Amino acid sequence: MKIATFNINGIKARIEALTDWLNEAAPDVALLQEIKSVDEGFPRAHFEDLGWQVETHGQKGFNGVAILSKLPLEDVTRGLPGDDSDEQARWIEATVVGTQAVRLCGLYLPNGNPAPGPKYDYKLAWMDRLETRARQLLKDEMPAIMAGDYNVIPQAEDAAKPEAWLEDALYLPQTRAAFRRILNLGFTEAFRSTHPGAGHYSFWDYQAGAWQRNNGIRIDHLLMTPQAADLLEEVAIDKDIRGRDKPSDHVPVWVRLAC
Repeated sequence: MKIATFNINGIKARIEALTDWLNEAAPDVALLQEIKSVDEGFPRAHFEDLGWQVETHGQKGFNGVAILSKLPLEDVTRGLPGDDSDEQARWIEATVVGTQAVRLCGLYLPNGNPAPGPKYDYKLAWMDRLETRARQLLKDEMPAIMAGDYNVIPQAEDAAKPEAWLEDALYLPQTRAAFRRILNLGFTEAFRSTHPGAGHYSFWDYQAGAWQRNNGIRIDHLLMTPQAADLLEEVAIDKDIRGRDKPSDHVPVWVRLAC
């Protein structure tokens, strides 16, 4: 089972690029972030005609997450538990049924800038709720993956110029500590588990020639429960898609599981 996460930065602006990548990379499931569309505005028919089951949790103009699956999806839920007043569309999860069932959680974690401030407070509170959900996934003892744009630079080697991010919400000590607390519950960070060292990125800003200079950061992650980690066969970043026409500022990251 091939599972990908991809912040597409607008479904309407990237529909052709996304379709081309889906056809080439052939994931079984794609978890999308920043669809920037209400549910009714998502081009559902386009993807359903190509054989995808489509589940969305949208929001007008920004945020929004979705799941595209070639395999059956069950028990779809929307919204990260823990705050009924939270109206931002940043979380969707479902069980995908292959030869073995896997619980998939697609997330778009808040950016948090400017920090300090209310946006950063929201980011940290959201990460606390994420930790609570992560604990429950571990208790369920089934293969599960929390995947998406975490807006977290975990370590210095995850940025081409870490010194430029010292005061940014993506790299502040409190952010990285919250991320580590989740990992230390017993999760495996898929890409880092098989690709140690620097130079691997999943985001390049549109400005200042960041792509051409490879001035990137790695903020798109797949965190696996032990049961999912036991099934891991391969993980990669599809970097080349960034150089195509009308690219997102992110690129897909994917894992292949033996199921």
